[in-house]
Amino acid sequence: MKNKVIFSMLVLSMVLASCGDKNPQQQQPGGPMPFPVQKVVKENTTTYQEYSANLQGQQNVEIRPKVSGFIEQIFVDEGQTVRKGQVLFKLETNTLSQDAGAAKAAVAAAQVEVDRLIPLVDRKIISNVTLETAKANLARAKASYNSIAANINFGTITSPVDGVIGSIPYKVGSLVSATTADPLTTVSDIRNIRAYFTMNEKQMIQFSRTFPGATLSDKIKAIPSVELILADNSVYEHKGKIETVNGLVNARTGSTEFRAQFPNPQSVLRSGGSGIIRLPVEAKDVILIPQNAVYDMQGKQMIYAVGKDNKVHSKIIETNGTSGLNFIVTGGVESGEVIVVEGVTKLADNQEIVPQEAGKNAQPAANAPVKK
Repeated sequence: MKNKVIFSMLVLSMVLASCGDKNPQQQQPGGPMPFPVQKVVKENTTTYQEYSANLQGQQNVEIRPKVSGFIEQIFVDEGQTVRKGQVLFKLETNTLSQDAGAAKAAVAAAQVEVDRLIPLVDRKIISNVTLETAKANLARAKASYNSIAANINFGTITSPVDGVIGSIPYKVGSLVSATTADPLTTVSDIRNIRAYFTMNEKQMIQFSRTFPGATLSDKIKAIPSVELILADNSVYEHKGKIETVNGLVNARTGSTEFRAQFPNPQSVLRSGGSGIIRLPVEAKDVILIPQNAVYDMQGKQMIYAVGKDNKVHSKIIETNGTSGLNFIVTGGVESGEVIVVEGVTKLADNQEIVPQEAGKNAQPAANAPVKK
């Protein structure tokens, strides 16, 4: 019995020892714990605002027939690069050719009539009115023939610009006309790609206040080059430039449209694609606080400020996006205050700590976006 008691005491001692190993803080004597702190300062930084964008070619030309006819030949394929003047489609024009033959015969007959009447008028056998009427008939016949001949030429459809062929919804044998719902195809000039994005009214006001210039044109010139984030989250290798801003606010959406243009020498970008415009903004004298220093409490962003007595006090802050690993703070903390930057979830109000200066390891990342 005595041996069992001794064995039980040994087991209990081992359990207590193992529990103490798992929580080393409980083994430390009572007193304030060390926490990394940092003095709040104002500094300059570059932030990035992001906007969803739709990509369009520099020119998107719908190819539509000017005359009715069956598609006889298709000389290109979808995705093919074409040059200006290159033949794309050939429409069947047999009926028009027959009409042209009849019209040409009518011209010849009208010409014969004029030639016959000229000497008769010269000899004053008939009046000049008759000759003028014949000349008018000749002119009308020629106009009819020229119109039919032009329609025949319209049966051969060429590309009006350099570009890339889009989808071709109609196949050989399809009957098409100028009133057909869909175009024969679309030729997109993608040597340069235009990215369209919008700002709401609040963002537009901020934009107008951020960039200098008396006019909208001056402000556009002051905007630095922008970046394009592709669908795979990579940054497009060529930077673009914002070219225009719509002068009106869309009454339905409450937004203003911007247009940026990017070179596309390797045809990486395609018309109809999408991306994200990244607009750099130089921010001066702003307060940046490491994200590790901020915790959430009932939907509010909080920090712990350190008093002169080394006791911490929670404070609500206001932020306006992020820059790298930092929050951009717009209210709730002043320059010169000392805050805890790590381990904030272990603290409580009025808790005394041992402040330890933290290294500046949370600087803004070079290409970090501002998240709204």
